[in-house]
Amino acid sequence: MKTYLNNLRIPISVAVLLAGLAWIWLSRVPEGSRSNSLEAAQVGFSAPVFTLTSLDDQNIGLADFKGKPVILNFWASWCPPCKAEMPAFQQASLELANTDLQIIAINATSQDSLNDVRQFIDQYEITFPIPLDLTGSSAKNYLVHSLPTTYFIDKNGIIVDVIIGGPIPLSLLRIQANQLLTD
Repeated sequence: MKTYLNNLRIPISVAVLLAGLAWIWLSRVPEGSRSNSLEAAQVGFSAPVFTLTSLDDQNIGLADFKGKPVILNFWASWCPPCKAEMPAFQQASLELANTDLQIIAINATSQDSLNDVRQFIDQYEITFPIPLDLTGSSAKNYLVHSLPTTYFIDKNGIIVDVIIGGPIPLSLLRIQANQLLTD
């Protein structure tokens, strides 16, 4: 029995070594990759670009705000924390109207209805851009798995912070906005 186990030691060791080398090879970073050149929905990476349409058929894209900091919120009309935080986003938008910072709230329309979105915008008197993610592609690109999710993007298009969940209070939006505007 001992000889049998000794005979298996080398093949098992080789298999473990090969599995380790395969894992290292598969998890390597592609040559030329840098955090500021890749799009990924993570802190330190470029924010994925998008172009979506609003309820009034206007195209809204991240590229429209190039060189400006952006607070990007993903929400839905049926989401209780989204409802709770939207007045803070609207107030922050009004307070920041004379700055370069832009608040954008992408509606997860693939999980919502256009009528509910329209009622939500009217109810909360939202004046900042509300693009509609009809197919869910932007939510997918931003790795949104729960609502609300908010990204803080600096003037260079780099994600500097992410908050998953909510509601985000106005005081935190002010702090984040100030940080984005001073960087």
